[in-house]
Amino acid sequence: MRRSLSRAGGVLFAAIGLCQPALAQDRAGAAVADTDERRIADLVLASRILVNEGVLDSFGHVTVRSKSDPNVYFMPRAMPPGLVTAADIVKLSLDSVPLDPKAPRTNGERFIHGEIYKARPDVQAVVHSHVQSVLPFSVTPSHPLRPMTHMAGFLAAKVPVFDHRNFSKDNPAAVGKLMVNTAPLGAALARTLGNESVVLIRSHGDAVVGSSLQWAVFRAVYTDINARAQLAAAQLGSDTIYLNDDELKMHAVEVFDAQRAWDNFVSRLPKQAP
Repeated sequence: MRRSLSRAGGVLFAAIGLCQPALAQDRAGAAVADTDERRIADLVLASRILVNEGVLDSFGHVTVRSKSDPNVYFMPRAMPPGLVTAADIVKLSLDSVPLDPKAPRTNGERFIHGEIYKARPDVQAVVHSHVQSVLPFSVTPSHPLRPMTHMAGFLAAKVPVFDHRNFSKDNPAAVGKLMVNTAPLGAALARTLGNESVVLIRSHGDAVVGSSLQWAVFRAVYTDINARAQLAAAQLGSDTIYLNDDELKMHAVEVFDAQRAWDNFVSRLPKQAP
């Protein structure tokens, strides 16, 4: 998942299997069982972390696949992500239909998540954000987002961009749309993502995937950091040095501890009143 098969090969995937443990850890380092209840609790934390780290705005969202049923995922209802609680989590099928017909209103762009989960059985969590740093790269084809920082080696050598116009030229009903709020649009986005970790959405934002909530959050944060660093480097007016193929392949070996970043993000959250 960290790199496409054509670039990384079986050795890298073996390394990823060793570097990404199935169980999270608590603050004392003890293993925590991976259950739906744990994933929902972490989803609440992920929503708040991504707001606190400046990745999610009022309309972004993060989801996680069910541990007990891979054909189901959990998503907060349509609400500001910084206010999400466990009571706000909705269970949806991969067709992005709430399993409870009385569920509260869900996010219109839930199809981003459902269609990626359909296309990528390896993906366990998806972040969709409107983070401002990636927007310039979504509208400048000659200046793609590229990995240039050590911690962002999960990015493709040139991060793919989904453009609604490529879809709407054959689908008149989608002309003018900038939201991914139908299953066909979500499926087209998932195809553009392919085997990569991040896809930009032209004039809109991005979608980031991971093998866990911890990895998806890590990647969403460091995509933003890489984009801001790339923009800063461009302002210097000189050639920018990007990560080469060898460095991209080594990323999964060198950057293997998403839990450490997660614990740091949690520690930075505002303390809740007793």
